[in-house]
Amino acid sequence: MTTGLSALVAEHPLLADLPGDAVEQVAGCARNIVWRTGELLVSEGEQADTFYLVRRGRVAVEVHGPGSGRLVVDILGPGDAVGWSWLFPPYRWHFDVRATEPVGAVAVDAACLSDVLRNLDRDAWVHHIPRLMVLGNYAMQRGWRPSQVTDWFHRLFVDGYDWVMVPNVVGMSQYADGGVMATKPYAGGGAYIDRMSDYCASCRYDPKVRVGDDACPFTAGYWWFLERNRDRLAGNHRIARAMRGLDRLKDLPAVVEQERRRGSRAP
Repeated sequence: MTTGLSALVAEHPLLADLPGDAVEQVAGCARNIVWRTGELLVSEGEQADTFYLVRRGRVAVEVHGPGSGRLVVDILGPGDAVGWSWLFPPYRWHFDVRATEPVGAVAVDAACLSDVLRNLDRDAWVHHIPRLMVLGNYAMQRGWRPSQVTDWFHRLFVDGYDWVMVPNVVGMSQYADGGVMATKPYAGGGAYIDRMSDYCASCRYDPKVRVGDDACPFTAGYWWFLERNRDRLAGNHRIARAMRGLDRLKDLPAVVEQERRRGSRAP
């Protein structure tokens, strides 16, 4: 039996035929959201990184015509979806969407991971830092099998050769050689991604939050990773400060339980 966001996703007509595991994956990327009458859901020209499943209320899709102001081209309501622009280049909204009455919807998004995967699908390549900081970091935090992660990199990247992927994925990204190549795991939370990129500004998750609907999966996942591997990493002086920080987190049990439930679902 599905509950919470999973139930809302499963009830939407667009996704009604999804199997249970797929529903859970979508729900893992989702949040429940409301707008008041007159509020904008999206604005023309802004980055399109969210997909909305309308549950109640109605929205007007508007375009700007020369000399004519806003022109309503469509009205969408319960059971409709808003936001196909996030699937197609240049990934910008081509219209405004405005609530014509109070609206409730499920928003599906995750800026950093979706952007890296979109670029990988388009180019079969992303820069070395997103490989480590986003893809590899998330895989290691979730405890995915290094051999399967390496195989996935081999298949998806245009430079997927052994001499590239074995040291980069097995050694640097997944720390799966026991520290032969790297002196500590390449693990980091949302704050690190925020410092090193511009992903967080447009993401619905807060890199400073560990628990709750706004908790960044990378931030919470970082502490979950350290807690799971506390014994293995106890003697590593390069990560000793972070390990000591575990004992100062009053919400650590809640973080661990939250991320255990999230498991391998996409954020």
